[in-house]
Amino acid sequence: MGFEGKTVLITGAGKGIGRETARLLAGKGARIVALSRTQADLDSLRDEIDCTAIAVDLADADAARRAALDGMPADCLVNCAGINILEPFVDVTVEAFDMVHAVNTRAAMIVAQEYARARIALGGGGAIVNVSSLSSFIGFDDHASYCASKGAMDAMSRVMANELGKSGIRVNCINPIVTMTELAARAWSDKAKSEPVLNRIPIGRFAETIDIAEVIAFLLSDAAAMMNGLSIPLDGGFLVR
Repeated sequence: MGFEGKTVLITGAGKGIGRETARLLAGKGARIVALSRTQADLDSLRDEIDCTAIAVDLADADAARRAALDGMPADCLVNCAGINILEPFVDVTVEAFDMVHAVNTRAAMIVAQEYARARIALGGGGAIVNVSSLSSFIGFDDHASYCASKGAMDAMSRVMANELGKSGIRVNCINPIVTMTELAARAWSDKAKSEPVLNRIPIGRFAETIDIAEVIAFLLSDAAAMMNGLSIPLDGGFLVR
């Protein structure tokens, strides 16, 4: 699963799963184009790996498209940028709902459009991994905007897989359970919150960022040549309980 000579564009590369994926793929020989909202995160990533860094607020549709164009051409794409705004369903605001969808779903569409156009112009071929969430399948409390955005990402990805597959571009979703980014580690440090979820996971732990990054690398690689249009739970068995 070497990536020598290949360029991978990663949104949300400044933190968490995106950052881990950038480090992993760079170690496998890939040239990384890293998109993130926070310049300081990009600067620190460049201290770790040799990458092209593009600071962008993906909630801004025009800025997202410009950044995607600036990042082309790329051999592979990872849409990893995401946000969450926690609100009980009856209190969900239009502003919060629109913001979560703008980053989690619309930006992924825009970046993938420009990636696909560039790949098709070069003769086709390539791979996209959209980082969705187990929240696409489960109605977690206070996650209405987030669950809806990730369900939309999964559905959009199936259309992408159908249409772009005809040009040799594979598209898959991964759907992780809670993943121990720095933010998640703080959010789930309360045992009253974490233990009921952990007790439903047969392997008895949450995911680490490297667990997710390794699957992303596999799906981008030629080893996954027949995998297209899937939504893959990475949940330690949560859904079987």
